[in-house]
This record gives sequence, C-alpha cells and structure tokens, in this order.
Amino acid sequence: MPDLNNKTADTELPPDYHIHTPLCKHATGTPADYRAAARSVRMGELCFTDHAPDPSGYDLKHRMTILQFPSYVLMVRSIQDGGSPRVLLGIEADYYPGAEPFLRDWLPHQPFDVVLGSVHYINDWGFDNPDNLYVWDSVDVKGVWRQYFSLVRSLVELRLFDVITHFDLPKKFGHRIRDTDLKEMVQPLLDRIAKAGMAIEINTSGWRRKVAEAYPSPLILNLMRERGIPITFGSDAHAPEDVGYAFDKAVALAREAGYGHFRRYCARQSSLCPLPA
Repeated sequence: MPDLNNKTADTELPPDYHIHTPLCKHATGTPADYRAAARSVRMGELCFTDHAPDPSGYDLKHRMTILQFPSYVLMVRSIQDGGSPRVLLGIEADYYPGAEPFLRDWLPHQPFDVVLGSVHYINDWGFDNPDNLYVWDSVDVKGVWRQYFSLVRSLVELRLFDVITHFDLPKKFGHRIRDTDLKEMVQPLLDRIAKAGMAIEINTSGWRRKVAEAYPSPLILNLMRERGIPITFGSDAHAPEDVGYAFDKAVALAREAGYGHFRRYCARQSSLCPLPA
C-alpha cells in the first residue's frame, strides 16, 4: 500500500484519478499505454475509473456490462506491479433516480481505491452528449442547471461516493447561467458536500471542450475553498495522450483559489498531500 503521507515531489504532477479504458466503448489505448503516458508527464500515480456497469441497461452504449467487470479488474491488476507510476483501481459510478438499490448493494463490496460520482442524464436526456446537443435549443437553461444540481444533491445524500466529477458539467457546450444564479444554486449544495466529507475533482477536460474552462469554474472553486472541500485532479482521459492534460494549469488554478493541498486515496481511505510547487 502506498504511503499517502509522502510529500509530492516538486517535479511530479498530482495523480490523475479520472481515466477510462476501451470497456466504456468510447476510449482507446490499453491500461499499459495510459500508465506509460503518466510516466512521460512526471506523474507518480494514476487511477483507472471507467464507467460502472448497470444491470438495468442504463446508458449501455457508454459502459461495460456487469459480466465484463471482472475483466476490468484483471486488466488493471495486471499492471499493478509495484513500479512507478503506482496504479490504483477505481470506478466512475453514475447517479440517476432508480440507481440507488444497485449502487448500495454493489459499490461497498468492490475492491476500489476511489469511487467517483457523476450525473450525465436528466431524465432520459444525456445533456453532455454531442449527439443530443440539439435538445439545448428547446429547454430552459436555468431550469436545466437547477435540475442537474438537484440530482447531484441526491448523489451526495447517498454517501456512497468519494469524489464528485465535472461538477458544473451543464456548461460543457457553453450554456451558462448568471453568477448570481449559480451561487444561489450551488452554495447550499456545497455546504452538504462539505458536511459529507466528499472531495470535488478539478477536471481538466473542460479545457478540451467548447466551454474552454475546467470543471469547476473559478467561482465555484473559491466557494469550495471557503468551505474546506478537498480537491482531486482528473483529466477524464479517453486516450493515453489525455493523461495529466493541463495539470500544471489546474494546479495553478487551485493555488489561485487558496488551495495548498490535494486529496489522495488508497482503499477508499484519504490523505492530504501538498500541491507541487
């Protein structure tokens, strides 16, 4: 088990805790390829967190089946050889109304190091899916944000997840709301997240999207810091070259918000580590 209290070297990037595999059906490269990419960008640890299976058939186009899950575990375990970078096993589990029975029964019994919690759907609309972009033309944008944060609140109340991913995801295609509305919606939610002891990732994939901004925004990041909510880092890598994408920029963003530490995980136990200089 890695020593979570070790200081991160000045030349080492924080761990990337949001990495997918081809089992999600929209990623390329082998786990060994992702690990090699992490090594090439001076990263000492990475965690595979592919989309969790769901026996109900939810969003089957973008995740492994429950029968493929053992293969996922073996695939990651095969490169956990004690070398550098260290390799962790995690999962990105989607929340939607009705997911609770499976998640409560399944998640606690798996050998994960970290569990990410995400919301990708509002009812049957995959609001961050480019194939469904046209739906944004006929919805109340502010109402969408309110529904989204309501779902995230339900995710938090389950107390099954360690880290919330791409926290302000509805902005992905540029559909923003006023800062005053955002603060009104998000501050009570952040209070609940702080009380639950959860972390929120700085997800750099937003810098690869139309919105051209990390998740969460600087505004939300500052509100998080005021409440002492810990951070992790994730590239949302779907190809080896995405690993650690813009992490130097993300570390600078965290420092600007007043953060001096990030959270690391092992066997779902956490520890704070200093941000690299």
